[in-house]
Amino acid sequence: MQKTILAINPGSTSTKLAVYQNRKLLFEETVRHEDEEVMEFPRVADQLQFRLVTIMSYLSAREFDLSILDAVVGRGGLLKPLSSGTFAIDEAMLEDARSGKYGEHASNLGSILAFEIARKHNLPAYIVDPVGVDELIEEARVSGLSDIERKSHVHALNIKAVSRRIGEQLGKKLDETNFVVAHIGGGISVAAHKHGRIVDVNNADNEGPFSPERAGGLPAKQLVQLCYSGKYTEIEMLRRMTKEGGMYSYMGTKSTIEVEKRALSGDPEAALILNAMVHQIGKEIGAMSTVLDGRFDGIILTGGICHSERIVKRIAEKISFLGKVFVVPGEAELEALAAGALRVLAGEEEAKVY
Repeated sequence: MQKTILAINPGSTSTKLAVYQNRKLLFEETVRHEDEEVMEFPRVADQLQFRLVTIMSYLSAREFDLSILDAVVGRGGLLKPLSSGTFAIDEAMLEDARSGKYGEHASNLGSILAFEIARKHNLPAYIVDPVGVDELIEEARVSGLSDIERKSHVHALNIKAVSRRIGEQLGKKLDETNFVVAHIGGGISVAAHKHGRIVDVNNADNEGPFSPERAGGLPAKQLVQLCYSGKYTEIEMLRRMTKEGGMYSYMGTKSTIEVEKRALSGDPEAALILNAMVHQIGKEIGAMSTVLDGRFDGIILTGGICHSERIVKRIAEKISFLGKVFVVPGEAELEALAAGALRVLAGEEEAKVY
């Protein structure tokens, strides 16, 4: 029996949505948002009506009848540590997403938006493989300071989806593969994916390579000194690191396309920042290859920035000596969201409880 599913994936500078009938894509859309549009909201949860209007306006323009839907599924955000899988959205999940208890990120809106739309049409609402998926091995949790434990905040949805895809190309099931996967977008996750489990990853919100908007790992002593300098409050400092850091802090834009254009037109600072980001991504991939003891099926480059052939080529030049490089530009996240909801609707698996 056909099941029609609306999938929603809110990102830092976009809202992506798609409608699937079983595994067949009916249509999809990516609505881009200007930095100024989203940055005027003090907190991520404050963007709810702005994003909801965006979605409903698009569906209305397509004259799409929401009454034919069987479920709504949203991208899971920064929630408590969870196993991978499909989760039914409940009030406890919504409260954590709204409050930003486990961190502020645009993906927190995924469960909230899905629930709001589903509630109005008496539909089930789900998330799949949220950012809080935690499969770390114990040694990966040790930070080097007993006060701090490393956390798993990762682009799990896309990492698992592209790993399945490349595994199928190699004639292997997910649990038979080992990959180093670099999701390169508004945030960057570089993961060691071993036998279907993300056993180590840089926390995409505050570790690893800097990204278009995130500062990534910073020199610890200088960071502490900046925090105590009186220049920023705690909230301002966290915002600077996660929303106003990385490329944005140097170039005043989160658009990699724009910075590439500047670099190609001869802007030396733009060229330097792009080179530095590539440099850090390459280093992190090298580090994660050691987690797998150098035994893996390949390195997967994925995420929105991988639409840039120039950036992909430069990363590949740094890492190709480690193993075969596969490139999956963009994200398979909408497809993966719909597939996760479909597995529950079809009775292939039970929805997990938050």
